[in-house]
Amino acid sequence: MRKLKNSELDRLSVDAFKSVEKTPLIIVLDNIRSLNNIGSVFRTSDAFLIEKIYLCGITAKPPHKDIHKTALGSTETVAWEYAKNTLDLVEKLKNENVKICSIEQAENAIMLNDFKAEPNTKYALVFGNEVKGVAQEVVSASDFVIEIPQFGTKHSLNISVSCGIVVWDVFSKINHFGKN
Repeated sequence: MRKLKNSELDRLSVDAFKSVEKTPLIIVLDNIRSLNNIGSVFRTSDAFLIEKIYLCGITAKPPHKDIHKTALGSTETVAWEYAKNTLDLVEKLKNENVKICSIEQAENAIMLNDFKAEPNTKYALVFGNEVKGVAQEVVSASDFVIEIPQFGTKHSLNISVSCGIVVWDVFSKINHFGKN
């Protein structure tokens, strides 16, 4: 096997990315501290054609050199918007018939592997602060709480890792990957 060169990967141009149909997923970052995590979420969002990212509260906004370091240009492709208050944004999205899914460890959470994506439904995936997680008021306002199953000794995953896992899983369920 030979590794492919970047020129062989057949990726979209920036203009093509902006005009292509997006995955009906929105990412909401609830008070994320790490600029590297923010940049990584942009990169994951580019990879899976995410419709939009909302940067809430203390979450930093592009342009910033530390976001760009991990985003690698995806801040120029993925649509994003700043919202001061995460709960206000969640209420706005719910009024637009977007299903709110907080990614958190909570009572009655649905394990990610058991989550079923409904057809013709747009989801907002809320990822929380590196220390405090998703704010309780946002969890309480959510339609679903999704938990990533974990089997080791640690209690959590890095937010950018969590985003990659959840986005891939929900993306594949929306697009019916692996089904006959």
